[in-house]
Amino acid sequence: MAVAQILTEPLGNLATFARGTRALECVEIGSDDLARRIVRVETSLGSIGLRLEGERRLRDGDVVAANAHVVVALRVFADDVLVYRPRSLDEALAIAHALGNRHLPVQISEATLVVRFDPLVEALFLEHGVAYTRERRVLEHPFRHAHAPHDG
Repeated sequence: MAVAQILTEPLGNLATFARGTRALECVEIGSDDLARRIVRVETSLGSIGLRLEGERRLRDGDVVAANAHVVVALRVFADDVLVYRPRSLDEALAIAHALGNRHLPVQISEATLVVRFDPLVEALFLEHGVAYTRERRVLEHPFRHAHAPHDG
């Protein structure tokens, strides 16, 4: 199917978009799609391409199409993650070191570390006796790998 429309930015976000009485259609994307500059989605209004310019990235709730009857918005589906809240600086450093040695992408905010679910990471947490939870979470940002050269 040919792309019906190409946008360089969303029309708005559901948080502030005036939807009125129009039906809402949600198109699911993965959190990894949030990092992409070019995204294509299939909607009831046709295929829509997004070619984002500059530093703009997609967010959950971004509106990609609207007509008199329907508003089409992106919904980021929830990732399966492990959420770790360190009890001490020593514990945090030990876990950060172990995860860094595995080159795993993590998200850190407000004294919380989030990593994609992996049985080996869960085993690491259990081995270190740290408190964690396994959750399904809609992420605002994609996981990114840190590319740092190693001394050699």
